Amino acid sequence: MGKPTSVKDVDQFKMVNSVASFLKKSGKVKVPEWSDVVKLGTLKELAPVDPDWYYYRTASLARRLYFRTPAGVGKFRKVYGANKRRGVVPNRFTKASGSCIRKALQTLESLKWVEKHPDGGRRLTAQGRKDLDRIASQLRFNKTASE
Repeated sequence: MGKPTSVKDVDQFKMVNSVASFLKKSGKVKVPEWSDVVKLGTLKELAPVDPDWYYYRTASLARRLYFRTPAGVGKFRKVYGANKRRGVVPNRFTKASGSCIRKALQTLESLKWVEKHPDGGRRLTAQGRKDLDRIASQLRFNKTASE
C-alpha cells in the first residue's frame, strides 16, 4: 500500500464539497433556524443563495483548522471577510459575521471534530483529523479509479 493520503493531497474545492455532503448525509448537523434569513456579514448585500451554505461553511472551517491550529472566531472573521461596497466611496475591508462562524465551530465541537485549545481558539481533534483524512483518501481513490 502507498503513502497515506491527507487533506493536503486533494483539491480543496472537492474536499470541502465532499465534507459538506458527508455532514449533510450524517444527519448529526443541526442547521440553525435563522440560517435562511441571515447575512454572512455586514459586507454582504444579500443572504446566501445556496440553502446548504451552513454545511459548506462548517466543512470549510474544518479544513482550515486542519492546516492552521489553534484559530479562533476572530481569526476566521478575518479569513471570511471581504471588501464592502460603499457606493461612490472607496471599498473597505470588513470582517465576516462572528455568529455564523461561532455556531459552525460549535457544531464541529458537538461532532467531536474540534475542541477548545487551552491558550484560546479551537483545534482539530484526532477524531476530526482522522475523518478528514478518510474523506480525502476516498476522494483520491475515486479519482485514480476513474482515470
